[in-house]
Amino acid sequence: MADFTPYQQKIIKRYYNNFDAIKSQRLSELATELYLAEGKKRDRLWTQVEQTLRKLEFPESRIQHLMEKRDPALVVGILQELQSGG
Repeated sequence: MADFTPYQQKIIKRYYNNFDAIKSQRLSELATELYLAEGKKRDRLWTQVEQTLRKLEFPESRIQHLMEKRDPALVVGILQELQSGG
């Protein structure tokens, strides 16, 4: 991180310290959008959900189950699980 100013270094550190919260927020936004989307947009949103869960290191078996069912209510359940810390 020698190429960054001290200010930039602080921003980068805060981002990574809050990475899980940022990705959880994004997952929440995706869940909302899934309820409203149709067609190809909905397919793209599911792909984003899958990518976000992988970044959060969610168990692969659970991701596969979610992708098979493609039920937005399951995403809400995962969010509740992540927020409760379990």
